[in-house]
Amino acid sequence: MSDDVRSNGNDAKLKRDIGLFAAGLLVLNGVVGAGIFGLPGKLVEAAGVFGPWLIIIFGILIISVVWTFASIASYFNTTGGPVAYANRAFGPLVGFQTGWLLYIGRVTAIAANTNVLIDYALDLAEIIPTETIRGMLLFLIIGALVAINIMGVKKAVGAINVITLVKILPVITLIILAVPYLTPEGVLPSNLPTFDEWSGLVLVILYAFVGFEGALVTAGETKNPKQNIPRALITGIFVITAIYFLVSITYVNVVTDLGSDTPLIDMGEVLMGPIGAVIIVIAAIFSILGNATAIVIAAPRMTFAMAEEGSLPKWFGKIHHKYATPANSILFLGVLAFLLAISGTFLYLAAASTLARMIAYIICVISLPAIRKKADEETLRNATPLPGGYVIPVIAVAVCVFAITQADAKNWLYMAGFIALGSVLYFANSYFKKIEQDTNTD
Repeated sequence: MSDDVRSNGNDAKLKRDIGLFAAGLLVLNGVVGAGIFGLPGKLVEAAGVFGPWLIIIFGILIISVVWTFASIASYFNTTGGPVAYANRAFGPLVGFQTGWLLYIGRVTAIAANTNVLIDYALDLAEIIPTETIRGMLLFLIIGALVAINIMGVKKAVGAINVITLVKILPVITLIILAVPYLTPEGVLPSNLPTFDEWSGLVLVILYAFVGFEGALVTAGETKNPKQNIPRALITGIFVITAIYFLVSITYVNVVTDLGSDTPLIDMGEVLMGPIGAVIIVIAAIFSILGNATAIVIAAPRMTFAMAEEGSLPKWFGKIHHKYATPANSILFLGVLAFLLAISGTFLYLAAASTLARMIAYIICVISLPAIRKKADEETLRNATPLPGGYVIPVIAVAVCVFAITQADAKNWLYMAGFIALGSVLYFANSYFKKIEQDTNTD
């Protein structure tokens, strides 16, 4: 038997309709959500003119992680992504915890992104964001996403791809209009800044780059996944880094009152007047809703799949009798996302999302040696190369370890709670399964 990962019965039923371009859009959509609309102001507030250059620095560092994932992905042609990688290398428990961490990363991302969406909408409407108003809007937005997904979303991938293009075009327009505003002193910093809140800033910057792993889960529906997914990952991260940097550097040069919570609205008003603010709000709404919709489509399928394979209670695997969707998993996601959304701000939730994913990334990266060891010669020969052997994966682990060491005690406390919740669900499910098996045997 080949050591390559074979298609199981369910994977064989999937249609491979995702090409290279569509895979690239999945990477772009998975990464570019609320971060691009909130990050420039945070960077400039913390690091001044040097802030945009942090995007380049961290973009280069995150490439080591993405490149390693691209190499791992070239060993697999079935659905599963990081969960499959960890499961193949370390067994079902580690595979489950890896999937659970990525699931938590996605839930906290929804919570963070919807908070940014509300900031933009309320700013445009000139409404003071009281806790009551924010809570009601969060309930309506997340509740609508849950309801739509329980009832089913036709041609979801195609719709999300269109949304991705709609949200990027206004941002590119801003960059082009801002070119005449660029000055040498506004592009090249004269002094290195002092970072009073360095730890939080690291996780927030990295938050702008996480989410690419969502495209890995679609390997079972991607044409020639061993080649197309690695290409989409590497190309996508270069494009994303360029967009983030250009947005941030033009923001520094265009806007005089820097550091607001809605930096691109300020930039749009300067470049295009009041209509510019409206355009950016619409772009932000499309961006955040597109990203959140993608998460609400994908994340519940993770808990559903875990229930199907026996890692989570059967409750998560229940299918709605009318709409044929994993309704319980979708509801669970919505409730958890809402509770997180009303309990924290964008910065805190972004940091929590990044921390969860960085831990999962480390597990996946260190799974590479075991995956390579189990692969046959043909798979090894055709795998995406890693120049320097394990140098790039070592750098990737170092980047992730550095990132998680920047988390504060509150981040780790919440993370411990998330892991404990996942462990309780996993072991409780194992216990009840054993009782059920013993009963059936008797």
